[in-house]
Amino acid sequence: MNKNRLYFIDAVRAFAILMMLQGHFIDTLLDVSYRDESDTAFKVWKYFRGITAPTFFTISGLIFSYLLIKAKKSGSAEKRMRKGLVRGFMLIGIGYLLRVPIFEWLFGVFNSYFLVIDVLQCIGLSLILIVIIYRLTCKKTLVFSILMLLFGLVIFITEPMYRHLELPHIPKLFSNYLTKDYGSIFTILPWFGYVAFGGFISTLFYRYLERPRFKLATVSGFFIVGLGLIFYSSWSFNELYYLLDIKLFEDVAYYNYLFTRLGNVLILFALFYLAEKYVKQPLILKIGQKTLSIYVIHFIIIYGSFTGVGLYQLIGKTLLPWQAISGALVFLVSVCFISFYYVKTNAFVYSVLRKVVDKIKTSKQ
Repeated sequence: MNKNRLYFIDAVRAFAILMMLQGHFIDTLLDVSYRDESDTAFKVWKYFRGITAPTFFTISGLIFSYLLIKAKKSGSAEKRMRKGLVRGFMLIGIGYLLRVPIFEWLFGVFNSYFLVIDVLQCIGLSLILIVIIYRLTCKKTLVFSILMLLFGLVIFITEPMYRHLELPHIPKLFSNYLTKDYGSIFTILPWFGYVAFGGFISTLFYRYLERPRFKLATVSGFFIVGLGLIFYSSWSFNELYYLLDIKLFEDVAYYNYLFTRLGNVLILFALFYLAEKYVKQPLILKIGQKTLSIYVIHFIIIYGSFTGVGLYQLIGKTLLPWQAISGALVFLVSVCFISFYYVKTNAFVYSVLRKVVDKIKTSKQ
């Protein structure tokens, strides 16, 4: 195995995708009467479910940015940027495609709900933004690093200003990326903030990975900053409010989910990086490398993409806790098995895109 490869990244991605699978399964199918906020088990499950999306966005920004700036050394930065743009648009396309109600359209029933934005569109647009920012920085890692950190901070701190954003006069195709008024699950703000922080972290790995004791310093830094964000970020913003009398800081302090979740993510990074030699297992790494296939398959099975018939429509919120837990375990194994042995989503989509691009080039000649 390549000693310079960051294997903990694939392990974190595997953890995030598995947490997403069980989270969607249980949340979609567990009977509402068992969603007791005072129950310790439910609170723990809900807490870990809450850090799944921040982890996924942050790790996506980290790995994509790391590969992008690393490509500069081998002289393949331009190729990596083109590949990143293609992947970004591909993710956006798949995100929309998964919500296309084919049978409704065949019967002449049309609505705009398929335009809502979910995780794939957000990550896709985030990758495109990273490529644009990297290009604007003229591929200078230090400038890119500073910009990523500033983007993350500004997006998180200004969250109260766009929390209830309304864009009634902008077409839903575009406004859905910025407001949840029409049903979007994720919006580019604030979620690009996590991607930006991941991009900033990637520059630290790129610049200092081969330094002595880098791993010890990084794990310690993740723990210290993570715990600081969890326990002291709200207090810090309150102090800034009292000191500067800026209402925005008070608003952040009293609804500080973004920085505290980022703290959770950093703690998770620290644990996985610390235990890298133990989680560097072929199965775990393979799951981390198959996240797109796994996501697509799970979405079809649970929500009934294309057909409109999935577990949500067939079962609904009717399962008892033991049924939901055991069902989630079977679901995890089944989806991963299908992804490993029967579906090659990435390769298939890339091959189709390459054929389309080749035809366009041929037609222009």
